[in-house]
Amino acid sequence: MAKNPGQNNNQEEGPPDLDELLNDLGNKIGRIFGKKEAPQKGSKPNPSPQNTNPTSGNDHLPITPILLIIVLIWAATGFYVVDQGSRGVVLRFGKNTEVTMPGPRWHIPFPVESVEVVNLEQVRTIEVGYRSAGDGAARSKELKESLMLTDDENIIDLQFAVQYNLKSVEDYLFNNRSAESSVRGAAESAIREIVGKSKMDFALYEGREEIAVKTKKLMQEILDRYNTGINVTSVTMQNAQPPEQVQASFDDAVKAKQDLERQKNEGQAYANDIVPKAKGTASRLTAEAQGYRLKVENEAKGNASRFEQVLTQYDRAPEVMRDRLYIEAQEQILSNVSKVFVDQKNSNSLLYLPLDKLIQQTSPVNKDVTSPIVNVTPQVDINQTQTPLQNLERTRDAFKSRDRETR
Repeated sequence: MAKNPGQNNNQEEGPPDLDELLNDLGNKIGRIFGKKEAPQKGSKPNPSPQNTNPTSGNDHLPITPILLIIVLIWAATGFYVVDQGSRGVVLRFGKNTEVTMPGPRWHIPFPVESVEVVNLEQVRTIEVGYRSAGDGAARSKELKESLMLTDDENIIDLQFAVQYNLKSVEDYLFNNRSAESSVRGAAESAIREIVGKSKMDFALYEGREEIAVKTKKLMQEILDRYNTGINVTSVTMQNAQPPEQVQASFDDAVKAKQDLERQKNEGQAYANDIVPKAKGTASRLTAEAQGYRLKVENEAKGNASRFEQVLTQYDRAPEVMRDRLYIEAQEQILSNVSKVFVDQKNSNSLLYLPLDKLIQQTSPVNKDVTSPIVNVTPQVDINQTQTPLQNLERTRDAFKSRDRETR
């Protein structure tokens, strides 16, 4: 095919043909392995025997750079990254040679070495006695796992969940065929042993948390004994109830027991309310009685002492003591009376009568009470006239004068 100079210029300016590049690369690779060149697109095959010689011309492909590129690509496949909380286990022909920490790492690529990255901090969960269904569906029961026998020979339906992570990568990879099966078997063995030593009421009510703690401890001991490399983080009780066949009867028994406890609590609350009040009332009455007794005793002792003192003075001056006792008695009596005694002989004819204060001080009881005493003037305010002691002296003088006149 004749070449056109104009066409060559246009081809040099445009991009190369992809088919020609692929054919050229195929021909070079074919010459390396002794194959014939593929005919180029739009060209006729050359029957000349000189073109069939793979070593002819200057089209030899360098083998060393290609091998170097292949080695670099193979070596690059050995790079790997270990995430935080994970460990990388390097296996050389299946044998554990190294445990790498988090970060970028490199190992001899396959088939010499391989790496398994294991997450230690990931929390895994298994369910014993039930299986949760996705999308909010009801969970299904596994009666073979949940039915257990208690110490008092009763059957209970116990469901719980176990959460665990890893603490040893080597034990997890090389001593376990299935970590989930190991944890499930240890959980069933531990919970059955703990429940088998407990009463039914203890397992269903007050002892659920204690059973979970003991189960976790026993599970860890079993897994450590077999070097599983598993760490049990928590055991959570999901449900504990008697079998469905006796559920109604058991509910009645539980209700009766709850009523009994409620009545006991109500009685205890009533006793706690009444007993302290009764004790307080008794203490108050006792204290009042003691105070009254001391009051009476002290008054009696005071009166006796006063009488003895008065008797002593009376023996010394009988007349004076009689007058004094008379005056004190009259003062005590007349101090509670709202009436005023006026001596007609020695008193003045002009008396000031504060009627406004007399009206205020006069009570309805005093208005109805009349006094048989003669020579009584209208009520006068004591504070505005004379003192009770002066009135007593004048009254006594009046009585004495009357006695003389009658004699």
